[in-house]
Amino acid sequence: MQLSVIILNYNVRYFLEQCVLSVQKALEGIDGEIIVIDNHSSDDSCAMIKALFPNIKLIENKENLGFPKGNNIGVTQAQGEYICILNPDTVVAEDTFSKILKTDNWQLSTGIIGCKLIDGTGNFLPESKRGVPTPWVAFTKIFGLYKISNVFGKYYAQHLSENQSGKVDILVGAFMVMKRELYTEIGGFDKNCFMYSDDIDLSYMVLQKGKYNYYYHETIVIHYKGESTIRDEKYMKRFQEAMQFFYQKHFKKSPFFNLFMQIGAFSFSLFKKNQSKFLQRKVDQYVIFSKEKVQFNLGNKSVILNEFTEFKNDVNSNIEIIFDTKYFSFKEIIAFMNCNKSKNLTFKNYIPDSNYCIGSNNAIDRGEIIQLKN
Repeated sequence: MQLSVIILNYNVRYFLEQCVLSVQKALEGIDGEIIVIDNHSSDDSCAMIKALFPNIKLIENKENLGFPKGNNIGVTQAQGEYICILNPDTVVAEDTFSKILKTDNWQLSTGIIGCKLIDGTGNFLPESKRGVPTPWVAFTKIFGLYKISNVFGKYYAQHLSENQSGKVDILVGAFMVMKRELYTEIGGFDKNCFMYSDDIDLSYMVLQKGKYNYYYHETIVIHYKGESTIRDEKYMKRFQEAMQFFYQKHFKKSPFFNLFMQIGAFSFSLFKKNQSKFLQRKVDQYVIFSKEKVQFNLGNKSVILNEFTEFKNDVNSNIEIIFDTKYFSFKEIIAFMNCNKSKNLTFKNYIPDSNYCIGSNNAIDRGEIIQLKN
């Protein structure tokens, strides 16, 4: 078997369904498998997988074991030469895996390959490629110095643009492809880290093996980002603990970093208090891309278009675009989002078989699921 796709889920039933649908399409023509590990979700994620995807291997954990342990359990069941660690709040294009698995991408020194990630509004996610977060590099990130000059751009590997492939130190755990043999040799994700520094740690251990990690921009994956993790004060505390874990494991303890994180946590808390008012958005018009007339009870605010070329953006209106996934491929949808990102545009995908729309209007919110009446 060539590829095993490992998806660790926790309480994101609808995003998981969309993710699996996209992965199934991307695995056509590839000898592959999908393994879903559920970390004791309280929603009906497991029931959905059993009902809609009975041929997928489902592992039901009896408690939330965290990101490292959950993924390690999945990899032990994998049969593929390659594995893909994939978040459930992602959407892959139909040719993502075929491009990533191209023979010329894999040399003896290749460790992990990642790809270009965009959020639910089509904007590039800079964590798609990163450098080793030494205390100084973390300082430039926390205080936004990387925005001033590329001299401070090591955290987000700004020696490469988002549309330029090349070697990087750190890749994000939302999408990682590597040989299963290498994953096993390293020992997988460190089980002592609950979340947040696990992908940094794994990437760094690959570097220590004399391999290099590679950012591949020629395929794009949507990562809704906020759906499986609420970004609040608890998130900041866990992030701080995770970075301290990484430093203590690979470097020496840094009191300077602790001070930076305390200041960063305070600033983050103030930002969160004033954030909600900026997330509110009124939709002036809905644009539906479909080959047939679909009724979403949107009244006279909606217009149906058959082709992407028919769309003309009215920058004076807030427009929500709804893609009918029955007629448009995920690759086409992703390409449109990437090329048409705009402050006045938001996007949702319509999943016709389950009759709901899904998406995210901001990289820091939890996303939105609109369940439609039959």
